[in-house]
Amino acid sequence: MPLYFIETFIFIFGLCIGSFLNVCIFRLPASESIVHPRSRCMNCDNMIALYDNIPIFSYLWLKGRCRHCGVKIGFRYPTVELLGGLFALATFLKFGITLEALIYFVFIISLLVVTFIDLDHRIIPDVITLPGIPIFFAASFALPHITYKDSLIGILAGGGSLYLVAWVYSLLTKKEGMGGGDIKLLAMMGALIGLKGVIFTIFVSSLVGTLSGLAVMLQSRKGMKLAVPFGPFLSLGGIVYVFFGPQLIYWYLNLLR
Repeated sequence: MPLYFIETFIFIFGLCIGSFLNVCIFRLPASESIVHPRSRCMNCDNMIALYDNIPIFSYLWLKGRCRHCGVKIGFRYPTVELLGGLFALATFLKFGITLEALIYFVFIISLLVVTFIDLDHRIIPDVITLPGIPIFFAASFALPHITYKDSLIGILAGGGSLYLVAWVYSLLTKKEGMGGGDIKLLAMMGALIGLKGVIFTIFVSSLVGTLSGLAVMLQSRKGMKLAVPFGPFLSLGGIVYVFFGPQLIYWYLNLLR
């Protein structure tokens, strides 16, 4: 079978998964079922037909509007679909058609759901992170680059490090600075990427988060009082580690010599 055919199939598969992620992002914070009922317009409540629910294509065909009431559909929807397709293709290109690729793809799409929910609601759902810890710990037995011991250390280091930061911040300021959702999220991530991945993720997320936070605060009247969700930055750090972590660590260590 030609390689381009496989790549096209995987990309389309990822687009479909991305469409499902949109459902999860919208319904999980509201504690609604992600399988029933079918997708519907939030303005007119009409069910969306299957031919109007084709990833990206339907959005373009309908010019980003509901067929029934004409209300504008957010650009977020095709963006998430496209990310699903791109990450499906990226994991295939890096890991091939393997169980390893499937595990990392599930890991990445979990982080995508976390990212957009945290951006919208400032929460990280336990329904993703708490089951994710044992699931990704079990997955470590199927991965060649991490042992179950690495996974356990990653869980403890991930959850423990952020818990310590939150505890010290609370002790010094008498305020809650980091939510429990971030702690559970990094523990879940540590189950799959281990101690090195946790350290890398904390470094990248802190750097990008600080720069982004400063940029946002400079443009906001709230200044230092502005709350910036940290989950998206943790997710970004974890995804970067999956694809480039070891190479970036090696490059960084060489710079220090």
